[in-house]
Amino acid sequence: MKTLLHICCGPCATYPVPRLREQGHEVHGYFYNPNIHPYQEFSRRQAGVEQLAKAINLPVIYYADYELEPFLREVVFREHQRCRFCYYLRLKQAAQIARHGKFDAFTTTLLVSPFQKHEQIREIGELVGEQMGVSFYYEDFRPGYPETIGRSKELGLYRQQYCGCIFSEKERYAPKRKGEVENREEKHRG
Repeated sequence: MKTLLHICCGPCATYPVPRLREQGHEVHGYFYNPNIHPYQEFSRRQAGVEQLAKAINLPVIYYADYELEPFLREVVFREHQRCRFCYYLRLKQAAQIARHGKFDAFTTTLLVSPFQKHEQIREIGELVGEQMGVSFYYEDFRPGYPETIGRSKELGLYRQQYCGCIFSEKERYAPKRKGEVENREEKHRG
């Protein structure tokens, strides 16, 4: 099966790529992440994907533009639902690329993180897959999350400290009220 793997960052791809290959998938990566801010963070993550792709011989399609505006338009005044809009934006784009590239299916490295909302990802992936006429391949990659840490360190990949959006960056680094520190850090790392 020819499968397009939406990649959010290099570390998160270190488990799904070999896992999919073991199952017989012909894997191609796709880097499209308008949610990642600031631009320096976006560049670091893209460089990490490029580094991983070279190390494991993974063909990757890179979306050339840094699109801050579409992400912000989707989430402004709906910050509490930002993950849903973010997933939709990225998975819809991946489904479109999968359809145009004649892939059998598409999936995402977001499914490796225990900090992501898996049911939302699955629901949205299946919805946009149906809309675009390409299957969304769901697999719970979370059991491989600990491996992503070791593999990414072995490869010297940049490891981010927050999800990627400006809201998660604020939650990670802004001063916190007493009692929120542990909860916020665990909730948004990934």
